[in-house]
Parts: sequence; C-alpha cells; structure tokens
Amino acid sequence: MLKYLIRFFRFLYNWFVEEVSPPVFIGAAVGVLAIIIYGTGWTEQAGRVFESVLNFIAKNFGWYYILIVFGFLIFIIWLLFSKYAKIRLGGDDAKPEFSRFSWFSMIFAAGMGMGLIFWGVAEPIMHYSAPPKAEPESIAALEESMRFSFFHWGFHPWAIYIIFALGISYFHFRHKLPLAPRSMFYPILGERIYGWIGHVVDIFCTIGTLLGVATSLGLGAMQINSGINALTDVPYSTNSQIIIIGIITAIAVISVVSGVKKGIRYLSMTNVTLMLLLMLFVLIAGPTLYQLHMLISTFGDYVQQIVSTSLWIDLRPDSDWQSNWTLFYWGWWLSWCPFVGIFLARISRGRTIREFIFFVLIIPTLVTFLWFSVFGGTAMHIEIFGNGGISEIVEENVAMSLHALLDNLPFTYITQWVGILLVVIFFITSSDSGSLVDDMVTSGGNPHPPVGTRIFWGISEGAAAAALLLAGGLSALQAASISAGLPQSLIVIACCYSLVKALKKDEATKGVPKLEKLKKKE
Repeated sequence: MLKYLIRFFRFLYNWFVEEVSPPVFIGAAVGVLAIIIYGTGWTEQAGRVFESVLNFIAKNFGWYYILIVFGFLIFIIWLLFSKYAKIRLGGDDAKPEFSRFSWFSMIFAAGMGMGLIFWGVAEPIMHYSAPPKAEPESIAALEESMRFSFFHWGFHPWAIYIIFALGISYFHFRHKLPLAPRSMFYPILGERIYGWIGHVVDIFCTIGTLLGVATSLGLGAMQINSGINALTDVPYSTNSQIIIIGIITAIAVISVVSGVKKGIRYLSMTNVTLMLLLMLFVLIAGPTLYQLHMLISTFGDYVQQIVSTSLWIDLRPDSDWQSNWTLFYWGWWLSWCPFVGIFLARISRGRTIREFIFFVLIIPTLVTFLWFSVFGGTAMHIEIFGNGGISEIVEENVAMSLHALLDNLPFTYITQWVGILLVVIFFITSSDSGSLVDDMVTSGGNPHPPVGTRIFWGISEGAAAAALLLAGGLSALQAASISAGLPQSLIVIACCYSLVKALKKDEATKGVPKLEKLKKKE
C-alpha cells in the first residue's frame, strides 16, 4: 500500500513540475488565498483597508492614471498608421484560427460584455443626476452624462487591452516565447525573463487578472440577484449573491474545462447574438429617433473634446466624482488588461497588427456607443419626457437599472428574463476566460494548460468575488480594481518600449529576427 502511495505522490510531483510553473503558481495562489481569507475572515477591517487604499491612490496617483491612459491611446493610434502595422502575428503565412464573427464575439465578451449590461442604463442616469461639471438634471448635464459614458467605455480601455495583447501575441506567435506576460520583457531582460523577475511579473498579472475578473463577477452577481428579486421572491442580499456566484462558478468551471474552441467560443457567440437582439428590441420599442440623435450628437462631442476630456483632472477639494468614476474605470481596465490581453493573444494568431488594432479598437467601441445610446438614451427619454422614476431606482440600487428600463417597455416579463440570461452567460464567459488565462500564465505560458489547475483558478475567482462582496460590496470591488491597476500600468509601459524595440528589428530585417538580436546587451 505504501509503495502505491509513494508512486501516486511521485506522479503528482512530476505532473506539477512538468505541467505547472511552481514559483508562479504557488506565489499567485498564496496571494489570492490571502486576499480571500482576509476578506472573509476580517470583513469589517478589510472593508476599511480597501477604502483607505482607494482614497490614497485616488489622491496621490489620480494624475498619473489620467496621463498614462491617454498616452496609451496615442501610442496605439501611432502604431495603427505606422510602417509596422503590416507585420503578422505569427509567421508571414500564418492563417487565423477563428472566423471574424467568432473572433469578435470572444473579444467583446471578454473585454466589455457584463460591464455594459450593468452600466449601460445606470451610468448615464447617474451622471445626469450628479454630473461632474454641469447643473444636475439640466441640458448640459444630459450632454455630459452621455459624453462621459462614451469616454469611460470608448477608445481608452481598448487601447490598454491592445497594447498588452499585441505584446503577448507578437512575442509568442512571432518569436515562440511563452504565452505569458514575462515574454514582453525579452527585449529588455533577455534570458532573465525565465528567472525570478519573470516569475514576479507573472504573479502580479495573475493576481491582477483575478481581482479584475472578481470585480466583474461581483457586479454580475448583484445584477442577477436584482433581476431575480424583481421577478420572484428571492431576496436581494449579499448571501443570495454569494449563492449565485457559487452556482454559476460551477457552470463556468465546466465550460473552461471544455476549452476555447468549444465552451468559451460558443458561449461568447450566443451572448453577443442575444445582446444584439436585446439591443435591437430596445431600439425599436424605445424612442428610436431620440436614440439616433443621441448617438450622433454625443459621438460628435466625444470626438471634438476627446483631448480635453482625457486630460481633465477634477480640482474641486471636496469632490470624489473622478475617483468614483474615471479612476475606477482606468484602474479596472488596467487590472483587466492581463486577462483580456492574454486571452486576445491566444485567439488572434494570423492577424496583422493593423487588422488587430482596427477590429479591437474601432468595432467594439462603435458597438459600445450604440449600446449606450440605445439603453442610456431610452432611460433618459423616460426620465425627461416620460413617467420618470428610473433615477430613484438607480440611486436606491444601481443593479436594478436595466430592469427598471425594461419595465417601461413592452414584453417586460420576457425581456427581463432575457436580460438575466445575458448576464448569466457573460458571467460564465468572464469566469472561464479568466480561469484559462490564469492557468496559462501559471503553467509557464502554455496555451493548452492542464485541466486540474483550470478548476482551481475557476473556483478561486468565484471565492475572491464573494470575499470582496462580503468586505464592502461595490466600494471594495472598486478599491480592488484601482489598486491592482497601479502595478499593471508599469508593465504596460514596459510593453510599449519592448514592442517598439522589437518591431524596429523585425522591420529592419524584413522578417522574423533572431531572438538574440532583441537582447538588451545588443
């Protein structure tokens, strides 16, 4: 018996060493478990700590977030029109693995999906009631509410994702380096990326990914709970939301085990199709002309004022508007960039840099603008010209915003269940995509990581979301996102430098340069 037991443990040890990167897996797992234990064991203290971290970063690093995110957008626009844009991610004859619709569906589901469902109605309404500059509930407040919604969900977040994704995909598919954040540092560190510095980078990105996904899962659980509460007798409470997280995390684990080509791909396509159908319904059933006017007018304001809006810093001494909104979003997108970036890299082999930037920057942003114009515009029309009441519901419970809107349109019962289903599937795709990314990174950049650790990361993401909800709900989720985004921003800056350095070599040699030519010493 002892002999077989020794063989079993020897098998587990060999599997762990061969299939997993022990320093990264153990380091990330310990960090994540510490956050979960702290959030669930000392909830009140954790809530105060998260709030203090949020206030400290907003006060001392707000200017940095504003400046650096705008810089990322400028970098991507330059790269789109540069001579390097024709370089293909992979060999010069590499072919895409997925059709454009499948590719776009997975991009959109991973990058924005659940957040748009949660904030598509709530954010414009909340800005209208409490705008950053204008008089509340005025015409100027109406214009500001939509422009800042476009600003927070437009080109800036996708620029962050693109930089990270391009860095990973370029060095992985073009130079056969691991599908992990450490690979972006090869032009700077050379072979040292395989040492402790590379381990630290991957650990930070794994923990940041998990916190970013946990934020999204927490918001999703709140919205699912609010929708079910509106249609059934299930109470709206933290306990209900934790039960929802547990059930859907179990489904997400099954999906992530099935892989990208099956579970994640088909769920993403289903979700995007449902999302477009719901948007088409609200477009037709709502004030269509008003929505179209809102889209055109706000897009014009957004483009004309993009520089001034990007560099605006709220100097009012007692105002926390910017930390609650812009800084929260910038931190959220930065904390999400390893997750979205590595996932996009995994599915984007065979695309040129120009094609990648165009389809990831332009197309999702235009769909996002249409979404806010349809849902936010309809909510505004009801609030200003109709029966009103949506702002009061949103103020009381922001997670009820979508259901408050659908309650004012035909076929309420059906559309509200569709909305719940949409959030559920987005919940699953966010969780299983995040689990796959964490597993790839902690498996040494393996694009086909082991199933056992996928299950571990899927459960960990659900547990982290539950811990953050227990430790303070939305404020804890915001603090986690903003704090995780700070170290991630340094990695994105390094990625910009590495990309330029490598692309110059690539273009100069008219093909794939030898890896040794990318080393810092040369």
